[in-house]
Amino acid sequence: MDSAPAVFAGAVFALFGAGLLLWTVTRITRRVPVTEGGGQTATVLAVLFGAVSLLVGVWSLLRI
Repeated sequence: MDSAPAVFAGAVFALFGAGLLLWTVTRITRRVPVTEGGGQTATVLAVLFGAVSLLVGVWSLLRI
């Protein structure tokens, strides 16, 4: 019963991270800007936050 919030948080982090990474990679492979006027910094930050979110989600799910 106490692990339900951990499962929910882990799933949310994992889905968000995977979605952000998938979206960013799709934009990069199509050579479309990731953000309007953001440049390379926005791309690097999107990949970084996507990877960190995915890792936190997986870590949270493995700790249950």
